[in-house]
Amino acid sequence: MEALRQDDPRRFGRFTALARFHEGASAVQYVARDTVSGEVALITAARPELAAVPAYRRRFQAEARTAERLAGGWVAPPLDTGEEPETPADGPEPLWTAAGYVPALPLAEAIGIAGPLDERALRILGAGIAEILSRVHAAGAVLQGLAPGTVLLASDGPRLTAFGPLGAAASAEARPGGQLSVRLGYLTPEQIEGKEVSAASDLFVLGLLLAYAATGTTPFTEGPAEEAARRIAEDEPELDAVPQALRELITNCLAKDPAARPTAGTVAAELALEGAAGLARGGWLPERLAAAVADQEARVLALEAPEANPETPEKAPAPVPAEAAEPDEGTAVPEPEEGTAAPEPAEGTAAPEPEDARPVDTVPLDAPASPVETSVAPAPAGSPATAGPEDARPVDAPAPQEPAAPVAAGNGDIGEDRGTTRFLNTGPRPPQSDRPTTQLSLPHELVAPPGASPAPVAQPMPPALPVAPVAPQQPGPTYGGPAPYPAAALPAGPAGSGGAGGGPMVSLPLPPAPAPVPDPAASRRTLLTIAAAAVGGLIVGGGSVAALGSGDTAVATDDKPAPKPRRTLPGQPPEPRWIYTHPASESSPLTTAVWRDKLLMVTSESQASAVNLRTGKRLWQRADGAKGQAALAAGADLVFVASPSEFLWLSPKNGKVVHRVRYTDAFGDLPGLAVGPLAGSSGPVIWFTGSHTVTVKAPKPKKGKKKGKDKEVVQAHFFAYDIVQRKELWRTPVPAGRAPGTPAYRVVVDRSADVLVRQEAASLTAAEVKAAKGKGSIRSFDQKTGKLLWTKQYAAASPEAATGGDEDGTLYAAVGKDLQAFEADTTKPLWRVEGSDGSVFGTPLVAGPLIHTTERSQLVGAVEREGGRLVWRRSTEVPGTGNAPSLTLSGSEKTLIAADAVQVTAFSAADGERLWKFQDIGSAGPKGATVSASYRTLAAGETVVVQRDRAFYAFPVA
Repeated sequence: MEALRQDDPRRFGRFTALARFHEGASAVQYVARDTVSGEVALITAARPELAAVPAYRRRFQAEARTAERLAGGWVAPPLDTGEEPETPADGPEPLWTAAGYVPALPLAEAIGIAGPLDERALRILGAGIAEILSRVHAAGAVLQGLAPGTVLLASDGPRLTAFGPLGAAASAEARPGGQLSVRLGYLTPEQIEGKEVSAASDLFVLGLLLAYAATGTTPFTEGPAEEAARRIAEDEPELDAVPQALRELITNCLAKDPAARPTAGTVAAELALEGAAGLARGGWLPERLAAAVADQEARVLALEAPEANPETPEKAPAPVPAEAAEPDEGTAVPEPEEGTAAPEPAEGTAAPEPEDARPVDTVPLDAPASPVETSVAPAPAGSPATAGPEDARPVDAPAPQEPAAPVAAGNGDIGEDRGTTRFLNTGPRPPQSDRPTTQLSLPHELVAPPGASPAPVAQPMPPALPVAPVAPQQPGPTYGGPAPYPAAALPAGPAGSGGAGGGPMVSLPLPPAPAPVPDPAASRRTLLTIAAAAVGGLIVGGGSVAALGSGDTAVATDDKPAPKPRRTLPGQPPEPRWIYTHPASESSPLTTAVWRDKLLMVTSESQASAVNLRTGKRLWQRADGAKGQAALAAGADLVFVASPSEFLWLSPKNGKVVHRVRYTDAFGDLPGLAVGPLAGSSGPVIWFTGSHTVTVKAPKPKKGKKKGKDKEVVQAHFFAYDIVQRKELWRTPVPAGRAPGTPAYRVVVDRSADVLVRQEAASLTAAEVKAAKGKGSIRSFDQKTGKLLWTKQYAAASPEAATGGDEDGTLYAAVGKDLQAFEADTTKPLWRVEGSDGSVFGTPLVAGPLIHTTERSQLVGAVEREGGRLVWRRSTEVPGTGNAPSLTLSGSEKTLIAADAVQVTAFSAADGERLWKFQDIGSAGPKGATVSASYRTLAAGETVVVQRDRAFYAFPVA
């Protein structure tokens, strides 16, 4: 952080700039204060010389939209963006975004202060970044925004500040012809080989980051510098210094074959099954880093707006043409001629970075105009870039011209522009290069084409601020970026290292944009393919670009700026109507239910309580309802709760017990009746099982024989009970279950004439399991009398197989890895839907003409009831193959909610479009218990209530 300079903007909309926070290759970040609310914000402002390039503006805005979609969790929520003027001014308007300020240190700076991170901190860092990547990859996009300078360490976990190649650029420069050249510091084996990047490419870079955070260096530094690219593409990483428990995972991330790398979700789960937030509770940073973060926060809060300078412009000046620029203070200076020594920096100024730490020049690639765009540039003959289809129309790349000076990232010094604000207790710090960004994957210098001008040295920083007296620190190791690579060349293209094919070509997919506003001319646009780019480089600008909308189809667009994104961000859950936290002083919830779309009923070991579904406020609690089962509506004005010893009818207004029926009174002929879990309900009727123990006297012995012992025998029944009339409808004897004897039934479907029931496998006796020979059974009971009508088995459906049914007499059961439909009365197979290898279907959900399906492989879908035609199938992107997600439909049946142990995913029920995902990253206090409970969801009109242990969130849904 450093003081504002004379030419820095002082205002960004409603924000007043206070200080420079960080200087990157393509943008400068400022600490600012909102003049309306007074809160501190972090402004990311484009460099004026780059903001003048239309292609840069489009890319900047695209990455800002990506940040909006990812807001929440480990991404600071955006506060505002600079508006595009309707009538452009003479010079370029400032281009900026504002996000909430979170005190944090860049990873590279943190390693320089305290050295490598310990195993727990590495797990939290990796899990947090992997959680972000999982959300990006779920949309079919690639982030390409990871670097030690873009990953921050805050007191509660990591943060990410770059959301595409532009934000993570090692260098960026405007070139003649409206082009923008951006060089990435990290490359992967597939990029070096000229192949396309994918989600797996982000995982390779994540592996590099974790290796760097664990060791303070990179895993590919050993060996001749000229073979650096080959080592990245071919050699195994050096990970001996990585903690043993993490070595295998990081090795897998650094696999040469992208298909062999784990997914982001898998990495997140392996590093912190309870989530990064859960693991970080109670603090995670070493003492020195925690102190540095706290010091930064204190200095930021102490900042005041600098006094207005009449000579200071309100916005950044227009860029000066390269040929007219004079090298003065604050600009790049040319390298010294061969054989001459470089001038020593003046006292009090920061020395420029070493020559071999400079960003390299690269072959350009044209730019995107939306978060998934990149322009089409032709690859030279014989290039390994993938050829596009015949209707692809590449944009001619301009002939190579003398590049303008690249903008180098700041070195981390706290400099001062004399005559402006001074910081309290702010002293100079050791220069912190961003070498991990520019060196982890590539040599710093590549062989330049003949005649190309040498790259200029990095820009020196202004004089450091006066230092306040500080307590001396104990000497310790200093960690920075890895040792720089000397000059080395990547494999040359067809024309040689100096020709047009100066390196292998790679494709740079970019994050997806919100669906564009419908355009009547869209049908006439030409389909384009995503073009290849030079290794390490990205050029944006020029003619047509490719943009992916919600339909995942690439279409040509014009150069008009994209419309301002919607405030409801795709992929991000809507703001909850309310959040309710069950008191920590009470036992955890056992059951939850919705009563008439008005109350959320929560039962626990100690009581039953009611929460207003409109406000999220608790209305009452009643000890009588302790350990109660799911609350049901008993008529229009009573809440029915089944407790372990009695049925209760409670007032929804205050929880007062209006009626009470003890089992000993209602079922007096069954002394000691133990009521099992409710099997199901329909209108006023509930079904449940119960059992009691009777003594069977031993038969009278024959003469001369001893009398046998009396036997204790468990007798079980299946009941139907009307909760409005408060009377038993019928009971029928059924086989007793596994000890203690009450069988657990679940109603599969109730039809007009009968009710179909299956017994939970866990309650089957050993004899029943043996007799079933691996097959499950369905029982049919008469609706009026309870008489057992039949018991049937369906193909090879096991006792554990998920089963559902509909009122038309069709039964749906998981058979092996498939879902099969049968005629319930005849067991005749009707159709079959294939499932994923190694997976099984969960309980399906019938909704109108569709059946919504769920699988252990985390696939959710829809199938036509009539013929079994697959309508859609989508993944929740949750790692692993745990239990199949449970499904819930919104009141309108337009939104399908899938919930599991990791997250909640909302889909459009009609076409499977992923609407949003939600993860409770933990809001308990630092000493709170880690939450590992699965998510539950309940629908209530236009609201879905998401529960995880004690936390309840009410989200609006369609």
